[in-house]
Amino acid sequence: MVHATIRWSPRDSMRHALIRTVLSTIALTGADRWLAPRCRGRGVILTFHHVAPEPEARMPENAGLSITPDFLDRVLRLLADLGYAVVPLAEVPARLSEPGPPFAVLTFDDGYRDNARHALPVLEAHGAPFTMFVCTGFADRTAPLWWLDLEEAIERQPALRIAFPDGVLEGPAGTAAERLALWRKLYWRLRRHDESVLEQTMRVLVDTAGLDPLGRVDRLCMGWQDLRYLARHPLASIGAHTVSHPRLARIPAERARVEIEESRRRIREELDVDPLAFAYPVGDPGSAGAREFTMARDAGYSLAVTTRPGVLKPGLPLHALPRLSVNGHYQHPRYLQALVSGVPFALKG
Repeated sequence: MVHATIRWSPRDSMRHALIRTVLSTIALTGADRWLAPRCRGRGVILTFHHVAPEPEARMPENAGLSITPDFLDRVLRLLADLGYAVVPLAEVPARLSEPGPPFAVLTFDDGYRDNARHALPVLEAHGAPFTMFVCTGFADRTAPLWWLDLEEAIERQPALRIAFPDGVLEGPAGTAAERLALWRKLYWRLRRHDESVLEQTMRVLVDTAGLDPLGRVDRLCMGWQDLRYLARHPLASIGAHTVSHPRLARIPAERARVEIEESRRRIREELDVDPLAFAYPVGDPGSAGAREFTMARDAGYSLAVTTRPGVLKPGLPLHALPRLSVNGHYQHPRYLQALVSGVPFALKG
């Protein structure tokens, strides 16, 4: 019997521990190697957010969005060892229709400064093409990073009391343990509600805590000048990621359509490139569905990506492609090797 080692921390969760156990078991039994030819499909699209020596965030759901530059290097070395060709996102339709070696696509969401500072040198060293999905409101300094604002709002106050349409949420925030417990309750409560409730709640929290949301965006996200340099880079392609980063399925259809179309127009205007790929913010089934897939297609995008986990197989709808998140809580090559093998998804299916 193979025993997987689990590292617990005060911020760990049963879910992360279970996922690590499953992935470790797949890797340590060799199932990811001998089942990969049957399960891995034609390739994978990988999702990254922050790449930095230390995560900006402290709360688990936020910290998981950050990996180290060293781990990015190990990801690219692993893909090479497994025989994956790292290719531009635009090649996905052709590669899905033709036989060939497995391929991987690298995508970075939102447009963070650390991608240029820490990820780009690693990508250049490997000659790895990538797509940067730009949220134009971040580049314009008009849209907040609400999940980071929420973290700071909890840290700045001894207690919180928030009235939701379905009842009041309150709790102390004086100790690290209390802040973590309150964070988890509040974060997932916000995620259950429509975007209008989330936005109104965050406006109240930001005002009460005296935060500077757009100052944070300016510090963490690339502006248009930085993005112009990136858009000219031979390894880079630019995709669209809405204007204000809403969960599109949680807003009215007309606003969703504007978010999808206006982000493309704004990128054309500022960068003089036409983004032919689109990424749905958050991207899970509760944030993007059939309505949004149709909107992306009708807006003229050649393809669009979700965050629904899975490998790429012929016949997949090009405006609802799955991606695998390279998560900061799983920074070990064996976890990624198990994921790209497709075995976890075959087992789940």
